[in-house]
Amino acid sequence: MDKQFYNTTVEAECKIGFGRAEVVRKHWDGPIDISGAGHQHHLELSLLPMTVTSQGCFVDHWGPHRFEPFGDVFLLPAQQLVRAKSDCRHQNSIVCRFDPLAVEKWFGRNLEWTDCRLQSILNIGSNRIRHLLFQMGGEIRTPGFAGETMVELMAAQIAIELTRFLQGIEEDKHSGGLSPWRLNLIDERLDDISSQPSLGELAGLCDLSVRHLTRAFRISRGRSIGDYIAEQRADHAKRLIASGMSVKSVAYTMGFSAPSNFTAAFVRATGETPRQYRLRVAGGMAKLFSSRNDTH
Repeated sequence: MDKQFYNTTVEAECKIGFGRAEVVRKHWDGPIDISGAGHQHHLELSLLPMTVTSQGCFVDHWGPHRFEPFGDVFLLPAQQLVRAKSDCRHQNSIVCRFDPLAVEKWFGRNLEWTDCRLQSILNIGSNRIRHLLFQMGGEIRTPGFAGETMVELMAAQIAIELTRFLQGIEEDKHSGGLSPWRLNLIDERLDDISSQPSLGELAGLCDLSVRHLTRAFRISRGRSIGDYIAEQRADHAKRLIASGMSVKSVAYTMGFSAPSNFTAAFVRATGETPRQYRLRVAGGMAKLFSSRNDTH
């Protein structure tokens, strides 16, 4: 939403190649009930708590009576008429304004503002976007070495994360499962074998509730996320054991407090001890080399 709809003071700002980043302070003398459509995409992180009565309506899509609540991170798309109502009186915010043409390479030229997307962007529950906006605000306020370059890089990452968020809404909706980028995030985390992630950690990575994550993961991968985690960690352990690493070293590499705990987990996952697995793999390799030598 353009500045003229607010009583706004820009406390710090930085021009970026595809828009502008700002730290702003807003003040209203009375209850808010304003409408407007901006020329740029407006992404905002509210640093003071939003009141429960802060609501928005995309009038051209929802009509005049449907309102949905604002979260602390929200997006107002360019050229989309929005009506906002709140009893808020003052607000400090970090704002990114993106030129629609300049961010087409990320958003896409024909991004459709579906009902599901419009509802989701009023309350963007992405911890990555929230964290990046907060970091960017700090850099704008007190710039360090190469501050403008740092803000530009963070704004680009925010735009990319926002695009993933928007794409994921429709991908998850149509498939019932998880979008590819969320599955990739889970696999990347599981590649870090030094500790086993909790469901809460993985849900946080994907910006989903644990319940949504477990349901959607089963649809995408055909098994529970708990079974998948166990399988992936067992596969990592097998590779390390087959490489000749000692059981003690494998245990500590994978974050177990003692080799006995690792052995117990390995038996539960595979049905055999690490030593039995090592002997079986070694025997299979010996037979393979023996059969090759016999053919020569």
